[in-house]
Amino acid sequence: TPQSAMVLTGKQALDFSGGVSAEDNFGIGGFERIMGPNGQGQYWAPNLAAACEILLRHYEHTYVVPGERSPRRARTTDPVDRDVRTAPHAGGDFTSVGDIFSPTANPERKKPFDVRSLMRAVVDADSTPLERWGRWRAAEMAVVWDAHLGGIPVCLLGMESRTLARRGFVPADGPPAWSSGTLFPQSSRKVARALNAASGNRPVVMLANLSGFDGSPESMRRWQLEYGAEIGRAVTNFRGPIVFVVVSRYHGGAFVVFSKRLNDELEIAAVEGSYASVIGGAPAAAVVFVREVKARTERDPRVVALREQLAAAGDGPDARLRATFEETHEAVRAEKLGEVATEFDNVHNIQRALAVGSVDRIIPASELRSYLVDALERGLARTSAAADRHTGRSTQLWTGSAELSATGSSRETGGRAGAS
Repeated sequence: TPQSAMVLTGKQALDFSGGVSAEDNFGIGGFERIMGPNGQGQYWAPNLAAACEILLRHYEHTYVVPGERSPRRARTTDPVDRDVRTAPHAGGDFTSVGDIFSPTANPERKKPFDVRSLMRAVVDADSTPLERWGRWRAAEMAVVWDAHLGGIPVCLLGMESRTLARRGFVPADGPPAWSSGTLFPQSSRKVARALNAASGNRPVVMLANLSGFDGSPESMRRWQLEYGAEIGRAVTNFRGPIVFVVVSRYHGGAFVVFSKRLNDELEIAAVEGSYASVIGGAPAAAVVFVREVKARTERDPRVVALREQLAAAGDGPDARLRATFEETHEAVRAEKLGEVATEFDNVHNIQRALAVGSVDRIIPASELRSYLVDALERGLARTSAAADRHTGRSTQLWTGSAELSATGSSRETGGRAGAS
């Protein structure tokens, strides 16, 4: 709250002991300057009463009644098979969520979009999500919600899919802005922390437009490797279902930290038209297929013709002709880079990712919500059955989401049947 501070040592004690303090305790551990930006203050409340409301909302998603295994299911009247494409989209080139998946409005899935609009479209329309760590500075690319999906309490993760301006001092060896679909050190840490917080309590759903980790000198200096590895550790140790859905692009280090080999309860799906590969087409053309790009450039008729003119000119070619050659050569090379990148993306498409086992299934955008609820149901059934085998007892599973949606009701206890 504005009237509170989290400190190890108060201002007066620091001053008398010769330590470094601020003008008051809020400067040492208040939310606005310290605890909000560093992620230790997870929520902000204007007063104690509002803080109690946040606590109760948090319990709606996370509280486990003694003797039960998971937070209770909420009542919802939102149809499981609702088409998320009709939901509105906030700002940018898109007017609806469906434009994100449109083969005409977004054919290469590279246009920026507001991930919160997509997350809002996916969750139950009659529930209000609760965002955690909303003020965490330099972690803005990762969005963490506690929400309900088909009445099931979940931790919903999204990757911001538009470029965000950086606040404060920007080092010269770091990115000038937070780029779309990219994990930076603090956002990596935020994702790992969210996974650890939900482990053993509720499932995780991640809507991924993830091109990988930033590898700038600044990010490497600020522990990108360690924080990225923490995501892999969190996935490995996670207890419960994880549903990972590629909604746009999926490249780079994401393949490592969200690998199915790390956790048997991780299920990966992709929306039709998405792209998935260890490296994207553009960097592949510029780094992996350098010789191919060079060969195509040298064979291009425009380059060949100008080279022949230079050769015919002998020892004293016209400076204008040489400049024309250099400009044409560079333009053709850029063109060939694009060609190779497109060919790479066409080969390493989502169907190939499915064929090699990187993705479990491909789903149409219209079925995104129904798939997620079904995946959660199946995941919870598996983990519940595994727990029953471990404890030697049997437990009746939750009422099916389709039944809840059809009747618009659930048990008064929250939809969870008692142990048999």
